[in-house]
Amino acid sequence: MNCPKCNSALLPNARFCGACGLQMPPTPQTYQENRTPPPHNNYGDQQTTNQEAFHLDADGRGRGRGYEWEIKHQGAFALAVVNLQAENSVSAEAGAMVSMSANVELHSEMKGGVFGALKRAVGGESAFVSTFTARGSAGEVTLAPGTPGDVVGIEMNNQTFMVQSSSYLAGDPGLQIDTKFGGAKSWLGGEGLFLLQINGSGLLLISSFGAIHRKYLRPGEQYVIDTGHLVAWEGQMRYELRKAAKSGFFRSLLSGEGLVAEFYGPGEILIQTRNLRAFAGLLKPFFPSQGGSSGGINVGFGN
Repeated sequence: MNCPKCNSALLPNARFCGACGLQMPPTPQTYQENRTPPPHNNYGDQQTTNQEAFHLDADGRGRGRGYEWEIKHQGAFALAVVNLQAENSVSAEAGAMVSMSANVELHSEMKGGVFGALKRAVGGESAFVSTFTARGSAGEVTLAPGTPGDVVGIEMNNQTFMVQSSSYLAGDPGLQIDTKFGGAKSWLGGEGLFLLQINGSGLLLISSFGAIHRKYLRPGEQYVIDTGHLVAWEGQMRYELRKAAKSGFFRSLLSGEGLVAEFYGPGEILIQTRNLRAFAGLLKPFFPSQGGSSGGINVGFGN
């Protein structure tokens, strides 16, 4: 290799010419080495491992069977945009649709029959599931959760996840979704009775109240999480519901915590950084009571 300016012979991979001082442009190999990104865990953090079960796309976009998807405005007010090819579909929780192309057909049905719809309704979800299909040509559907927070896309590969019912937003029509009993303690604590068991391959869109924090447990490791902060976890993980304070119900009540879930590794858990029930409790004093004693406007008729 010779210098393009003075035609002097250069050493292999030389950065500059020793004769005239001309700086050499980087070779394709050097350029690629300089552009190699540091390892990450697909959600902004460094040091990826092969232990991760939730394959979250770092760039917030991907492609599935008959559709492409992208998450815009990530953070507190995320919006999922799904571009459907002609005659292809995406399933979503009822009420999640923000907008759609005029040629997209919306079909709502009771998923899992009457019994499945009943379980969903008792679990605090809509008894119906919406399916959006692009008819005749490509179409677009935009989806968003009802609360502020992030939305992430998970590429499932013949996996099973347990998902908090309020966190499911949408997914590939081929995913199998069933409602599972969360335990008697969940019922007594008012913490939500049912969870969603989702298995299969394809896109799964989930939402969070706040941001999502990933926690991986090593084999035999135990970890305690407030149930109001749970988003999703691997289906094979064992967990137990209990009071936050082991010393007694009264101390648990004084701590301000309700029920917690104690997980046993190995496995990965997605945690939301904010608690919707706690947030609702903060807002409660600002709403008028039924008796009008909180300063709200009470409209009635005299005798």
